[in-house]
Amino acid sequence: MQPKLKRVLIADPQPASARMFSELMRDIAHSHVWIAGNTERALKIAETCDPQIIVVELGDDRVDGLGFTRKVRRSTWSCRKAPIITITGAATAGMILSARDAGVHEFLRKPYSMKDLLRRLEAVTLRDRDWVEGVGYIGPDRRRFNSGDYAGPLKRRTDGTETPYQQKINQALKIIRAAVAAADTDPHQAMRAMLAQATTLQAVATDFKLTLAASEFYRHLTKAVNAGALLTREDAERWAKPMLGFLPKDADADRDSDAEAA
Repeated sequence: MQPKLKRVLIADPQPASARMFSELMRDIAHSHVWIAGNTERALKIAETCDPQIIVVELGDDRVDGLGFTRKVRRSTWSCRKAPIITITGAATAGMILSARDAGVHEFLRKPYSMKDLLRRLEAVTLRDRDWVEGVGYIGPDRRRFNSGDYAGPLKRRTDGTETPYQQKINQALKIIRAAVAAADTDPHQAMRAMLAQATTLQAVATDFKLTLAASEFYRHLTKAVNAGALLTREDAERWAKPMLGFLPKDADADRDSDAEAA
């Protein structure tokens, strides 16, 4: 755990709580800690210092924790996939869901004990979660039952009926479909999402025709990137059409509003 906690960014406008957390991290992992008291400073440190883990305070106007998280996830910085833990003393169900949907890994409620903190740190350093590179959502897979440690209720009608490979394939196809729809309005992230999902499909697809379609799709995308061509929805639809035919008809039974069931 310690090697993954050497560089820590704390975005907290409250000096006392930021100092306490930094001291805990130095005791736990001898971490090098940066403290930011506002959103602008936190973003600058995230961009230049490549933190391995980020801790963000929620509920204080001086740090927009959710906005900060979304900007990190949508950035091109080395730390864009770094675990983010949000901390707040005024936790509500809505706040927890908002944090999850912004792309955070873990949520820590004040006051917290050393045991609570260690549990969160172990979760983000020792138990990897799949990364979802979508358009409406970018961050760790929100379906915790994908982890063998999760024993909670299943959330979708398809949960338990699909193999892990089929889940990944269907999720990748859904994200590609959403990215195609966003090609004209958010071409950069749409391209990044499609490249990531095409790579996933080439790795996990067991149907040779789907693998071939994903490879051809990836070829079109990389050719466009290398040529500096602007991605259009028309092109994306044409390139993706052979793959999207593999999406099961009942795949939308529990479709999220952003078309990314992650």
